[in-house]
This record gives sequence, C-alpha cells and structure tokens, in this order.
Amino acid sequence: MIRSMTGYGASQVEMTGGEALRAEIRTVNHRHLKVSASLPRGWDELKPRTTTVVRRALARGSVAVSVRVDPAREEAQGAPSMDIERAERYVALLREAGSRLGLAGEPDLGLVARLPGVMGARDAAPVGPAPDAGALEQCLDAALAAVVSMRSSEGRRLEEILRERIAALLAEVDAVEARAPVRLVRERDRLRGRVRALSERTEVDEDRLAREIAYLAERWDIAEEIARIRSHAVLFLDTLGGDGDGRVRAVGKRLGFVVQEMNREAATLGAKANDAAIAASSVAMRDALEQLREQLENVE
Repeated sequence: MIRSMTGYGASQVEMTGGEALRAEIRTVNHRHLKVSASLPRGWDELKPRTTTVVRRALARGSVAVSVRVDPAREEAQGAPSMDIERAERYVALLREAGSRLGLAGEPDLGLVARLPGVMGARDAAPVGPAPDAGALEQCLDAALAAVVSMRSSEGRRLEEILRERIAALLAEVDAVEARAPVRLVRERDRLRGRVRALSERTEVDEDRLAREIAYLAERWDIAEEIARIRSHAVLFLDTLGGDGDGRVRAVGKRLGFVVQEMNREAATLGAKANDAAIAASSVAMRDALEQLREQLENVE
C-alpha cells in the first residue's frame, strides 16, 4: 500500500514536573526526506534525536516538527502580587486631590486594588524544564502515528486514481494492438498498388520489392513497444500493491521511473504509428502517463 506525503499529527505527554510537552507535525511532498524541527529553548541538543525518530516512521516528504512545553497550571498562572509602592503613590495622590477639592473620606482599599498596575501576578520562571529525550521521543512517536495514519488514508485514495489511469493506459494499448495488423495490411496493399502502377511502365525487381516490404513492416512494427508498456504496467501495479515487508519504503521514486519508461515507449510507438488512430491512442497514453506523473509527486 502506498502513502501520501501530506499529513498532520499532534500529541501531548505530561512530564515529571507537571509540564505538558506538546508536539505538532506537518508533512508535504518533497523529493527527499527533509526534517525541520522547532524545539523549546535549551532543547536544541535533541534535534538530531528528533530527526532520527522521524526517519524511523517516514521515508520522504518535507516534515515540519514543532515542540513546546506548557508550564504546570500553578506556574503558568503565577503567584498574586501587589505593587505596594504604586499603591502608596495612588493613596497620596487621592488624599491630595481630596484636600484640594474639599472632599472628605479616605481612599478605600478595594478602590486602590483596582487601580492600574497595583494588583498582578508574577511572571512564571523563564527557564523551562531540562531536556527530556524520553518524553520527547514518546511525544513524537504518538504524533508520527497520527501522521502515518493520515498519509495512509490519503494513499488509499491515490492508489485508486493510479489504478484507474493504468487501466485507461492499457485500454489504449489494447486498441493499438488490435489496430496494428490492419495498418500493416493497408500499408502493404497500398505499396503493392503503387508498384503495380509503376510496373506497367518499367520492369520491377520482385526480390527487391519483397525486401522493401519486409523492411517497412519491420520499421512499422510496434509489437515490442506494446510488450514493454504492458510489462512496465505489471511492474507498476506490483510495486503499487506491495507491502514492503512492514518496512518504511519510498516507492514514489520507483513508480516515477516506471512511468518515465512507459512514456518513452509510448512516444516511440507514436513515432512509428503511420496511422491516425494509433497516433491518437499514443497521445491518449501519454496523457494518462502525465496524470500518473502528477499524482506520483505526492506519493511517499
């Protein structure tokens, strides 16, 4: 079964200090496996480990890994605090205003507490937890499992499209194979008619004529191209349906090479056609192969 290179996965594990380690992984198509990782500050030493974990699960694609640490709830909220000096300045200003305006009363504590900048929370400690390779690997494995599941699901849909295109290609091959003998007979009869018309005015070497007809028949013969396209199609389908023995495998490149070879044979067949119907089938084959190539750009 093939897999797409488009996927997404996320996971979270709780660390020993109560912090939440979160990982998000996004993948898109790429010719090779390209891993870029964004880790919490102070965790850069674990980037090689991150790449190793990703390589165990994925064979191709551009992979963006984002990991962060969310502090424990108490740490995140921070302890309450009051800026006493600011409160004192507010109280002094309020008393002065009351004196100048001739207003009685003392500033209320509740009022002072609600004034800007008096009450707040101390920021959480800027230094996060120490790098934890075990927690990171556990978190990445869970996120990668979700990525693989999505890529496998997309791969099943891609496989259906690829099989449809191969079926369309082989239908054109069948049409060409059925048309090929008719074309050779037609061309042979046309050549003989021209020779008969010419032989009325001059002597014709029958041996030379037979050799020329044999030469043209060989030059126009497309049996080899048809056989190769069919052989490549069988290889394509076998590769498409292989299980890879449970290993991570990148079949997209291999399938792309097979399509390239089929396209070469279809082009040669078209060049040899000397027949409008076969030429049209050759164009249809190459169109199906182009659609295959486009779909394979997203196959792992």
